[in-house]
Amino acid sequence: MRCVNSTRQASKGPRSATPRQSRPDAASAGGPGRSERRADVVRIAAELFAQKGFRATTVREIADAAGILSGSLYHHFDSKESIGDEILSSFINDVLADYRDAASSAGSPREVVEQIVRSTSRTLSRHRAALAMLQNDWSYFSTQERFGYLRKALGEIERTWIAQFERGKEAGVFRADLDARLTYRLLRDVLWIPSQWGAASSSYSIDQVADAILALLFDGILNRAA
Repeated sequence: MRCVNSTRQASKGPRSATPRQSRPDAASAGGPGRSERRADVVRIAAELFAQKGFRATTVREIADAAGILSGSLYHHFDSKESIGDEILSSFINDVLADYRDAASSAGSPREVVEQIVRSTSRTLSRHRAALAMLQNDWSYFSTQERFGYLRKALGEIERTWIAQFERGKEAGVFRADLDARLTYRLLRDVLWIPSQWGAASSSYSIDQVADAILALLFDGILNRAA
């Protein structure tokens, strides 16, 4: 997969995309210092996964980058996949929270779509590494049972978009001939790509990008006065 796909039914779908835990006592044993080291390992691993690819990155490389021995890394995680779980489940749960909040807001279809675009833009900007992992190694994650929660979550996201487009069509707010699934897939790609630009390569803020996406979606680029 090159970009992530999904939606959500108003209040149905998985309550949490969180996968199995790495090690039951990994986050707490050893006190704050251990927790901070564990968080450092996750951050460093996420950057390596995003740059090199999940499959191409070794446990040894993660440990070296973190300044610890490979054996010490296993005090925090039982495998490379456990680190991947933590990165991806944190990301996908934040995205799902955005969509569920929007869908339960009782707003109009247009208001819900706008809330999704704005909140998702902010969330994606915080999880650039996880997004890169999904885009670069989806062919791997999509075939692994332990990462099955990703497909469920992405399906919920897709259903959410389609439900709002269909609501809008029924209410006469959106065009009657709107292809909800195709429109979702186009917008999905538009939404996810800017999060990969990074602060150094973009002079636009998150809000500016969201404003531009919404302007294109609702107003188009035609000069109606012409």
